[in-house]
Amino acid sequence: MGAYDETYRRSLADPEGFWLEAAGAISWTRPPTRALDDSAAPLYRWFPDGELNTSYNALDRHVEAGNGDRTALIYDSPVTGTTRSYTYRALRDQVALFAGALKELGVGKGDRVIVYLPMVPEAVITMLACARLGAIHSVVFGGFAPKELAARIDDATPKVIVAASCGIEPTRVVEYKPIIDAALELATHQPERTVLLQREIAPGKLGERDLDWETAISGVTPVEPEPVAATDPLYILYTSGTTGKPKGVVRDNGGHAVALAWTMGAVYGIGPGAVWWTASDVGWVVGHSYIVYAPLLVGATTVLYEGKPVGTPDAGAFWRVISQHGVKALFTAPTAFRAIKKVDPDGGEIAKYDLGRFQTLFLAGERLDPETYHWAHDKLGVPVVDHWWQTETGWPIVANPRGLEPLPVKPGSATVPLPGWDVQILDAGGVQQAAGEEGAIAIRLPLPPGALPTLWGDDARYIDNYLSRYDGYYLTGDSGYIDADGYVFVMGRTDDVINVAGHRLSTGSMEAVLAAHPAVAECAVIGVHDALKGQLPRGLVVLKAGVTIDPETLRDELVAAVRRDIGPVAAFREVSVVEALPKTRSGKILRKTMRGIADGRDEPVPSTIEDATVLEALRPILRHSGD
Repeated sequence: MGAYDETYRRSLADPEGFWLEAAGAISWTRPPTRALDDSAAPLYRWFPDGELNTSYNALDRHVEAGNGDRTALIYDSPVTGTTRSYTYRALRDQVALFAGALKELGVGKGDRVIVYLPMVPEAVITMLACARLGAIHSVVFGGFAPKELAARIDDATPKVIVAASCGIEPTRVVEYKPIIDAALELATHQPERTVLLQREIAPGKLGERDLDWETAISGVTPVEPEPVAATDPLYILYTSGTTGKPKGVVRDNGGHAVALAWTMGAVYGIGPGAVWWTASDVGWVVGHSYIVYAPLLVGATTVLYEGKPVGTPDAGAFWRVISQHGVKALFTAPTAFRAIKKVDPDGGEIAKYDLGRFQTLFLAGERLDPETYHWAHDKLGVPVVDHWWQTETGWPIVANPRGLEPLPVKPGSATVPLPGWDVQILDAGGVQQAAGEEGAIAIRLPLPPGALPTLWGDDARYIDNYLSRYDGYYLTGDSGYIDADGYVFVMGRTDDVINVAGHRLSTGSMEAVLAAHPAVAECAVIGVHDALKGQLPRGLVVLKAGVTIDPETLRDELVAAVRRDIGPVAAFREVSVVEALPKTRSGKILRKTMRGIADGRDEPVPSTIEDATVLEALRPILRHSGD
């Protein structure tokens, strides 16, 4: 039995012992004597009698251990031409100071603070300052529309908003202050103050309730960490709800710290002093877990990048950051690599940089198609690790545990369930599927530490949305299968399984076929309504830069490939070449929105969209597909 097998089996057979042992990596003001509280099941709680402070664990304890001069944070901003580093001591001092500023504004334990900041050090400082006070932060992606921001303000009822005057994109400046003002006009709840970080390129106009950052921290007394219960909330992170009302995913302090500290070593192979880069945004769960908290909890150096994979300034941006800062491992979304691959298909930019210290690439956020996997692996010459998780889970469900025991890679699979996650494949009736049989991916309760214990202020909605479909299970909303070796293959959201004349087919499988074509940079397959067969698949493909091919020839080749690899039953005949695919800011392709347009519904532009013009350009093409 290997290290992975032994650890995984122990985590399920003895979760109490396993997670209490893992809790030893955290500094507690009152160490927990037990791990799991199941008295209110299915609302489970972890480390119910423990007490700690997450900010102390991320900063102070490293300083106290004599590592205050170690680099904690590297800020790299090609959009402003700025690079800046913070030691653990300097970052702790900045966090303690801003926590003092928040305290002066009346923020205390349990109060909420909305954080509306771009990828700047002040975002990290604000999050950790809230944690220092025992306050609950809720980061809203900078640039979210007023209506969406207002919905989050009304749900979280924050005492203070901390924002920047603007965000900086490669081709434009997004002014935040007018968005905040418009949101407050729409919101019922009114925060007492707004602290505004003024950026030179577009300062914001201060109103009566507004205070600029420098004034807020002037003359205040730094504060010490405030101990909180392990079960107290650390943050609320909103994710889209099917009813239009956002769902506030709650993360607690204790389980979160234990789980994230464990993953940095066991999953990512990152320890004290290692340079770790997560190319995401603090507005998403990936940014919360793996830009801010996890690397600092273990004493690593985290890179905060205010830029894009291409266009800031070119397709070599990632390689420049890795080379310049000595990055050991990078974590980003597959869409970032598809963007790089589209502009630089031969990987010519890679050769310009010294990547000698770079050891591992981790990808997550959406399905990693085998074509992108092979491109990244071949061009970089390092292990490429696909892994799968969700906003709700807070850390990976399925991964290749590089620090525990590196396992053989199977392209198309995120590898194996991590310790703590009892992953099952269920059919519509809740019956466990045999190896290789596709079904709904569900996780047997209790979820491990670090996963959401509930939704903010709405236990009933949490149970209804996630726990009611299968008794004793958390429903992930994804479909897939587990092969005979225990490898998990995530094929896409359950609603991305289409029904063609009674045959249930995965659009993810078809996308893998399209992506393997040498002319295709990225693609999406959606199911559109058909009066005869119920649904038919429709392909949308983006070509690699510099590639020219006759659309009809490409269509014939792709249709033949799907027929060959999946079968005539897929009835795959429609393919359109498009300039770009509509995506969220986190890189997920908006398949559900495109499917709605194709089926004739008047789909609104989602608040999470990266570029609305891409979707608008596709509307006539998609509407044609529904004819």
